[in-house]
Amino acid sequence: MKNILGKFNIVDIIIVIGVIVALAVGLLTVKHFRQTADKQIEATSPITFQVFLRGVTVTGEEFPVKVGQKTFITIRNVPYTELNVNGVVCSPRQTALASAKSDKQYILVNDPAQPSIFDAIISITDTAKITKDGAVVGGNKIKMGLPVTLEGENYKFNGTISDVHVTSEVKVEDDGEGANLG
Repeated sequence: MKNILGKFNIVDIIIVIGVIVALAVGLLTVKHFRQTADKQIEATSPITFQVFLRGVTVTGEEFPVKVGQKTFITIRNVPYTELNVNGVVCSPRQTALASAKSDKQYILVNDPAQPSIFDAIISITDTAKITKDGAVVGGNKIKMGLPVTLEGENYKFNGTISDVHVTSEVKVEDDGEGANLG
């Protein structure tokens, strides 16, 4: 036995042990004792997620993101793809004022100090892989708080995901007023 071990150096023994471990892991995976990443995907479904844009400065006549257009999305600074915009709700920055009415303590009015500052919620649809942990789009779990960038022909806005819904059908949302800033 000592004669056989004397013919091999430590590097050869480590390589043989590594090959044996790799074969064991492969055998366990084939026999379904070990779950791989593609086995964790439970379904593929359309999702709608909303991106909240806080404090966007727009001095033009209308908000540049529009329902029905496509916007290029970047998730965690990794470019993903163009996705459909389903809804745009844009409101000017507001401030609270004391109310003279007895039924309300305050009222909200457009902030005259910041006339070109807006908050917006953009609804976007995509097809996601559904796992136990949630929806996965472009290799990223889509969850609230995830930083994303929306980019179009004449805009590039940074925001965060504020809501995620797995849908059975694509729904078009709009606030009824359009996205006119005037």
